[in-house]
Amino acid sequence: MIELSKRFYFEAAHTLIRVVDAEPSRRIHGHTYHAEVTLRGEPDPQSGMLLDLGIFERVLAEVRDQLDHHFLDEIADLGPATMENLAMWIWRKVQPKLPNLALVCVYREASGDKCCYAG
Repeated sequence: MIELSKRFYFEAAHTLIRVVDAEPSRRIHGHTYHAEVTLRGEPDPQSGMLLDLGIFERVLAEVRDQLDHHFLDEIADLGPATMENLAMWIWRKVQPKLPNLALVCVYREASGDKCCYAG
């Protein structure tokens, strides 16, 4: 069993209703997000690959394009723009094309925040 991961980043803005630090979060603000998508399985015996990295990159680029430089509050099926919802949203978007999907993590490296979703 092996794991293969690929990361991408996106810049996005949102608002968020919170209990702590509530006022700044209600205003439109942005973050640099990093996402890591991990596949798990056995490599193909002929190619030696779990998945061609070119295919992996194309699938993630489709998702990145829906998030990068967007206002996350306007993404219909995201819900509140939390890291939890972002991880689950990315999972839902890539899982049909990546059947060996094992984990999706979303990071905000500047603040040290991370959330992972394992389906």
